[in-house]
Amino acid sequence: MSVGNSKLVGKEVMVSNPAIKPKVATPALILASAVIALCTVFVLQNLAVSWPPDAIQVFGWAAVLPSTFIVCIIWLLRANRRRDWLANAKLRWSHLEEERRAHGTTAEITVLSIDALEPTGSWITVNWNRFGHVQRVWLEALEEPIWAGSVLLISPDPTQIRPGAPWPATYYVQASNFLAWAPVTKLRQNRISDAAAIR
Repeated sequence: MSVGNSKLVGKEVMVSNPAIKPKVATPALILASAVIALCTVFVLQNLAVSWPPDAIQVFGWAAVLPSTFIVCIIWLLRANRRRDWLANAKLRWSHLEEERRAHGTTAEITVLSIDALEPTGSWITVNWNRFGHVQRVWLEALEEPIWAGSVLLISPDPTQIRPGAPWPATYYVQASNFLAWAPVTKLRQNRISDAAAIR
């Protein structure tokens, strides 16, 4: 499983959540870009008015050019990271849809939070997408990590959920019943566009 970008923090490796769409523009980056653009315009105006450049104008160019280059690189890296994330999300949703068609009865659950990690699995809080029911679930350990903000496609266990019987207080998802996962953002976009089309 692709677990996103890793960042080395001290001696530990921090892994970013692949279920969350990376941001391209942040307030700090927009502000830095605006300040650098204003500085560039100011330096260009001074350069146009007084040629040849004096020491202050050379110093201004020496500060503005690398700053502009760095900010442009940051914008490009963030745009590439977002494009890669969108391509990966599209592949994950295609795989989830293929698994849904390949298996008979399936259910989608959205992971709202990871409550406790244990060697044999995890306690998570999920929303059953079809019913809008929030529940605590025991998820058996899987080969790939699961993140908050993921939609899991599972094969429901008929011994735990039966028509006419009370809903179980705790649901147990076995690793063999896990079929696929995808980021929740795509699901929300599809559901919103479907609701708009129905109206």
